[in-house]
Amino acid sequence: MARILVVDDEENIRQIICKYGKFEGYEVFEAKDGMEAVELCRKNHYDILILDIMMPHLDGFSTCREIRKTKDIPVIMLSARGEEYDKIHGFELGVDDYVVKPFSPKELMMRVAAVLKRVQQAQSNDRDVVELDGIMVDFTGRLVYLDGKKIDMAPKEYELFFYLVRNRNIALSREKLISEVWGYDFYGDDRTLDTHIKMLRKSLGPYSGRIVTLRGVGYRFESEKH
Repeated sequence: MARILVVDDEENIRQIICKYGKFEGYEVFEAKDGMEAVELCRKNHYDILILDIMMPHLDGFSTCREIRKTKDIPVIMLSARGEEYDKIHGFELGVDDYVVKPFSPKELMMRVAAVLKRVQQAQSNDRDVVELDGIMVDFTGRLVYLDGKKIDMAPKEYELFFYLVRNRNIALSREKLISEVWGYDFYGDDRTLDTHIKMLRKSLGPYSGRIVTLRGVGYRFESEKH
């Protein structure tokens, strides 16, 4: 039985969600603000959060950020604010779905079921992971670790790095990299690739030398230190 934590400063909203959640067979718990939610998540396991944005003490975005420091819990954001900026900000934080008030409790429960199903499928699939002499690349989770420490990259950096790693030890022309990572309809120039290689080397720190420049050709990612 999945456990849901409903975080909203409006009691009537919490009651409605709890009622429908229990009807659908979930265990449902409540928190009246972000501070209480963070504390509850430290002490307990929940399978999904339904999290309001506009709350006293700690807003939904900050609550999500704090919880994600220690727990990777799926989140559905709930808010009366429907501005595009809020949605983008939420998705940048890794929010799984976004529901604007007023909402249909039945639709919300359908979204909860969809997110839980997606998470279960991701967990059941074999993870595509490569370990290369101090570097671990988790393609499934879109994660990169250096000596066991997770590093963050810009979206295009991930795409470029993943392509280099999948084609490690192979000389890749600039044209090939641009067409595969940016697409055939890319209208930029070689400097875009060079800039991203520079950013990528910075992200890789002590492992930056694994990206070798092939003058007049392009680049090669080496699977081992030399």
